[in-house]
Amino acid sequence: MRLGAVDFITKPFRFHEIQMAIERTRKYIDTVRNLKTMQHRYHYAAEELQNHLGHTIIGDSPAMAKAMSLMSTVAQTDETTVLITGESGTGKELVARGIHSISDRKHHPFCSVNVSAIPVSLFESEFFGHKKGAFTDAGTEKAGWFEIADSGTLFLDEISEMSMDHQAKLLRILEERVVIRVGTHQEIPVNVRIISATNQDIGKMVEKKQFREDLYYRLNTFIIDLPPLRHRKEDLTGLLFSFMQYFSQKMKKTIRHIVPDFYNELMSYDFPGNVRELKNIMERAVILCNGDTLRPEHLALPHKQNLQTGQEVSALMDENTGLVEVLEKN
Repeated sequence: MRLGAVDFITKPFRFHEIQMAIERTRKYIDTVRNLKTMQHRYHYAAEELQNHLGHTIIGDSPAMAKAMSLMSTVAQTDETTVLITGESGTGKELVARGIHSISDRKHHPFCSVNVSAIPVSLFESEFFGHKKGAFTDAGTEKAGWFEIADSGTLFLDEISEMSMDHQAKLLRILEERVVIRVGTHQEIPVNVRIISATNQDIGKMVEKKQFREDLYYRLNTFIIDLPPLRHRKEDLTGLLFSFMQYFSQKMKKTIRHIVPDFYNELMSYDFPGNVRELKNIMERAVILCNGDTLRPEHLALPHKQNLQTGQEVSALMDENTGLVEVLEKN
């Protein structure tokens, strides 16, 4: 037992004792397995919270409840491609991370790539990899994003910005599940779930021949549409307090309260930049706040800035008008 035995039985053996010992051992193994699973989930969840604190999915509105339900549903599949649509700043990457974190791929890489940020000339090298000497700047061998994300999830943000030529190459990989590094002929099998996102209407782009129809239907097997913040103002309170707590802790402040006027000004604002804009607004407000309460003077909304600028311009015009009058009299 000291060396790790789970149970023991003495001679002479009795059949029912053997059965009981086997049953006890089975329960012990199941308990250990469940404990390890719980520990893995705990450590993974703790790591996710540590890495993405302040970026959690918050919302009880019907629109967000529907989006989160779809997220949970598609996470149970293993290879289904997902297309996340919505305006900039609505949290498309966050939803992609959420799908990955509750799927069977959660212990494998999640790789996020902004398609629009990759130069056309480097597309194949970035996604497929290359061998040393394949081109002028290829000083070392390099794995592409599909290899790096193998067994995990590859998130392609702003997929609508991909060129037609590269769309064809992406479609081939999705269908054949193999990549070929630049400068080689060897096929490398890859097992990757593709989640893509866009703030454009790809359906209209297909009609205008700006996006491949076959790739569009391959990517939109499962669509999740995220609503803009102005259409789910009931979620604003939870988001406000979440960002307030996050930035207070980050900046080592003790801000605990929000006055009604602060909240009311935000409720009357449309948030063209959505949740990302709200996050930036709250960060600035926490920086400006020296007490424990957020107040309207800590807000820097565009309409307030425009109003202030307008007042300054009006005052300047009044000064100039007075100056002109004086000059005319003289």
